[in-house]
Amino acid sequence: MDDQVLRSLMKWPNVPDCFGWLALDRRGQWRMRDEFTQQNNLPGQVIQHSVLSEFISRNYACDTRGRYFFQNGPQRVFITLDATPWIVRIHPSKAGHELITQCHHSIEPCGALSDENGNIYILGEANQTIYEEAKDSQFIKKIMLTIALLHDHDLDHFSELAKLHEEACSFGGSWNWNGKRLSLDPVHSGGLSTRFHFIKKPTA
Repeated sequence: MDDQVLRSLMKWPNVPDCFGWLALDRRGQWRMRDEFTQQNNLPGQVIQHSVLSEFISRNYACDTRGRYFFQNGPQRVFITLDATPWIVRIHPSKAGHELITQCHHSIEPCGALSDENGNIYILGEANQTIYEEAKDSQFIKKIMLTIALLHDHDLDHFSELAKLHEEACSFGGSWNWNGKRLSLDPVHSGGLSTRFHFIKKPTA
């Protein structure tokens, strides 16, 4: 969280929250959604401005209710999630590979899930910024188990790491990650938000 953002919160603590105007799509892109876009259920305009995109990424957090938001100075802009709070890509590293989110943070995987549509979700620990209203409205950093959708451009790469067997409505098996064999289990996409405590369309 940027220092200037925290200072603005102290100066203007009661700015109304904003809902519906910002989204995270399935490829890790931030999208602006004006009134017309919201009313017509359109995806919105991808934010191309790199400075703004980086600013959003640095000030991305969630509250204890599982609502993810961008702290824009004193205003909290809650984010509509197309899939999960995190979208990850596979990158090369000294250890072999690493998983990097849309906010340029790493996730240490402990497993993966495959849904009925062939999507792959990574389970792992990530360092997240949490807003805890019950503790004097503090932002804290905390390593937590979370879930991230694997970017569709990396599905072929993942399939090379995986050993699959067909389930009733999905696929299961295991996958190799930097020399470790991790589980790959079937899941239904409709239950992800409840299981992993995030709200796809936050409301007040």
